Amino acid sequence: MLVVLALLFLVAFVAPWIFRKLGRSTFYILAAVPAAGFVWLLATFDRYTGAEQGALTGAPNAPPSETIIWIPELKLELAFRMDTLSAVLSILILGVGALVLFYCARYFKVQDPNIGPFGAQLLAFAGAMFGLVITDDLIVLYIFWELTTVLSYLLIGYARNRLAARRSALQALMVTTFGGLTMLIGLIMLGQTAGTYRISEIMARAPELVQQGMLIDVAIFLILVGAVSKSALVPFHFWLPAAMAAPTPVSAYLHAAAMVKAGIYLVARLAPGFSTTAYWDWTVLGLGLLTMLVGGWLALKQFDLKLILAYGTVSQLGFLMMVVGLGNRDGALAGLALLLAHGFFKATLFLVVGIIDHQSGTRDIRKLSGIYRSSKPLFAVAVVGAASMAGLPPLLGFVAKETVYETFVHEAETSGAVGYLLLAGIVIGSMLTFAYSARFVWGGFAYKPNVKKTAFTPVPASFLAAPAVLAVATVLGGLWPGPADKAVQPYVTLYAPDGAPDGHLALWHGLTPALGLTAITLAVGYLLFRFRGQVGSFQDRFSGGLTGERAYRGIVGVLDETAVWITGRTQRGSLIYYLFVILGVAVVTPLSAVILLDPPWPDSWILADTPAQLIAGVGIILAALGAIRANKRFLAVLMVSVTGYGIALIFALQGAPDLALTQMLVETIALVAIVLALRSLPARLWLRAPGGFKLLRALLGLAVGGAMVVIAMTSMAARTQLPVSLEFPSLAYDGGGGANIVNVTLVDIRAWDTFGEISVLAIAATGVASLIFVRSRGDKRTRAAGVASGSVDRITELPQRHGDKAALLTARRFATSAKETWLVAGRTLAPERRSIIFEVVTRLLFHSVIIFSIYLLLAGHNAPGGGFAGGLLAGLALTVRYLAGGRVELAEASPVSAGFLLGAGLCLASLSAVVPLVLGGEIFQSAILHFSLPVFGDHKFVTSTFFDIGVYLVVVGLVLDVLRSFGAEIDERSEDQHPIPHRGRPHEAPEPVEEGVAR
Repeated sequence: MLVVLALLFLVAFVAPWIFRKLGRSTFYILAAVPAAGFVWLLATFDRYTGAEQGALTGAPNAPPSETIIWIPELKLELAFRMDTLSAVLSILILGVGALVLFYCARYFKVQDPNIGPFGAQLLAFAGAMFGLVITDDLIVLYIFWELTTVLSYLLIGYARNRLAARRSALQALMVTTFGGLTMLIGLIMLGQTAGTYRISEIMARAPELVQQGMLIDVAIFLILVGAVSKSALVPFHFWLPAAMAAPTPVSAYLHAAAMVKAGIYLVARLAPGFSTTAYWDWTVLGLGLLTMLVGGWLALKQFDLKLILAYGTVSQLGFLMMVVGLGNRDGALAGLALLLAHGFFKATLFLVVGIIDHQSGTRDIRKLSGIYRSSKPLFAVAVVGAASMAGLPPLLGFVAKETVYETFVHEAETSGAVGYLLLAGIVIGSMLTFAYSARFVWGGFAYKPNVKKTAFTPVPASFLAAPAVLAVATVLGGLWPGPADKAVQPYVTLYAPDGAPDGHLALWHGLTPALGLTAITLAVGYLLFRFRGQVGSFQDRFSGGLTGERAYRGIVGVLDETAVWITGRTQRGSLIYYLFVILGVAVVTPLSAVILLDPPWPDSWILADTPAQLIAGVGIILAALGAIRANKRFLAVLMVSVTGYGIALIFALQGAPDLALTQMLVETIALVAIVLALRSLPARLWLRAPGGFKLLRALLGLAVGGAMVVIAMTSMAARTQLPVSLEFPSLAYDGGGGANIVNVTLVDIRAWDTFGEISVLAIAATGVASLIFVRSRGDKRTRAAGVASGSVDRITELPQRHGDKAALLTARRFATSAKETWLVAGRTLAPERRSIIFEVVTRLLFHSVIIFSIYLLLAGHNAPGGGFAGGLLAGLALTVRYLAGGRVELAEASPVSAGFLLGAGLCLASLSAVVPLVLGGEIFQSAILHFSLPVFGDHKFVTSTFFDIGVYLVVVGLVLDVLRSFGAEIDERSEDQHPIPHRGRPHEAPEPVEEGVAR
């Protein structure tokens, strides 16, 4: 089963590429995948129909299962299990899915540009539904559940240029996602209470769990909310008819045979163990009956063939929910039989509607006339599907409905008034079903007075094949119900015996009360159809009331208005106001907890360990006060940086050289980036006088600092267990193979955290580049041509500034000298902007700094350093090159693009995570290699170093991106806005060189 699941997703992944080669004929290839899975399912079906009760206790005939450990700490497993219920649902998912994909090959236009993504999404949906019904883990079930939601959103919104399609897709997404999130809470409550998330184990312990009382009752109710929303029961029923904006194959598959059955499946899965919980009957039976009546009643009002079927589907889903949720053996038998019958006849009818719409151009029954003579095979297929939906013999729909009637007759005899009420509701709903089934056939195929005969193109056999196969299955299922009975009986054994003989699916049960109810149903249903005009007039008297969709739009409208009101009063465009609200909450919330909980306080107080710490602390405070009082942006930035360097000093004094080194380098890089950005901002910090409330702002600042101190002190005093950090030295050395605890933690013990951090760095770099480089990644970098050969290059002259004229002449002579330059692109700067000493120092130190950064990278596993520190130091070396020689020098110093470095770093980090998994280990597992070299002696190498190299590359790429964004790009724009004449040979001007690939 995992092979089938993997193939469904794998082929979906490559489907768009195949569509570009083969066009719509690719649908035949896609159809072959679920078709092969369907053949496999039928060939192995006997393996899944063993004794279900024995399966739960580990008997030899248990259904096959496969488990892959995912995240053991979170009890997450990729557990899959194919039992009878899963196999029956898989018949619809794989069988109907193959036929729908085959049908798509004729439904869509040859040149439709969107069928590639559509085909991939439809096949991926089949994979998601298949995964949903075979998974044996609650969390994985939820993942597949939401995957079907997202894919249905994409499929419903196929016609992106139509507002109705986009609106319907969003509506379906919001409704089903609301139900899914509600269900997730219930799943977690159920899993935590049971102590396991394995569905089979939970069902085996269901009698014990039910005794938990209210907790399990609420958990099951929340899960049922998800099932009700997915299966479009009242009050969530409105999203399904609106989803008919989707292409007809989507309606036939998602909204008849697959997606809407997910809720039915979930109820059927839980019913054997949890149908006795407090809210089960009201939710499943009550909403099911109401939905059946509401859907059938609304179906009689529709003039669109798809909407007749859509509201009919709503009605039938309520019917199904009642039957599978009844909670006894008869209900289980009838429910699965009706599940199969409904999938066959409703998919048939939707595909018929697609053919009518495709060949005639309309679905409006007021415009369709005489089609039964234009295509008698299509008419025959439609009659079979509609007759099965109406419950006429000798079709599978009749067999299933007779079994349902038998079930509820027995329920009425044993349950009294409630049972008779349910029986009466089902009979009335079935009358409506017959009436709208007849309305469908009459509306789509009959001659109508005063309506011109509809022009109808002949239907190719390949187009009619899919609904015809389903119609044949409906007929064979009615005439020969034995295979269907054999398929569903093992599921029935999950329910405790109730003393009555076990039921069976059969075409003829004799002259029973159920048969009498069927006769009454058909007679009254015919009368409803016969007097459809009077029924329509009666319905019109009650139209215009509150509907589910109007309620939904009203709720959304209220939410929008509320959001606008709140936004208008909170998003006021004042940074001071935002900070006041944020910091105010940061003070009030924790201090309120401190006051209410009365936590313990430290027994002793130490102001500082050494005088140096005290001096550093005073320096930080003075720098913070200086930043507050500064009236120039540059001065304020310098004061803030002083606070950062002071914190680095405290780290160093506390014996944390790694933290101190990293803090110092980060502070330096941040200072450079901010200073570069300041070139585009006014020099003064305040363009206008700061706002009032100075005393209040000062008090709030002090309160925030005090609150953080109180939180830190109470947290340290409240500790009752040994800190986890005490185990880190042994974990780092024994498990990670390194003596530097900080670095080993980053690249080994908590490698997932670091991988997330470097991913954020790459995203941040992309965001910066997207804001600065509007059209491209900015990797077309200006490089100096022929500078190294000593030729006289272009010199950009800036207007003379006030200064020493002698120094200016000296700088000009140096700039125009033909001798070897200290920096490759040094003379591309104007003489007024050059510093000879800076260039000399840069040339002397650059390579040494780069080598030292590599040393920090490689030595960081056992000594201070690591990928972060080494990358920051290399970034500082590039920063010095840029400051000394400008953007051209930066291009010369970095022969590869920032995008390449970021991508290479992430790729290398990902490989260091995946390779151990491929070699049989765990993800991010490190190997310690011991080796001996002549002269150098014994050494060891830890493979997590490769991950650290990835970190190094990402950090260097980020710094390079910042330099190009805030530095080189702003330089170039400034030069473009203020062109300045230059001297030198024209052919020696810097020329753009394409390097790297734009991201």
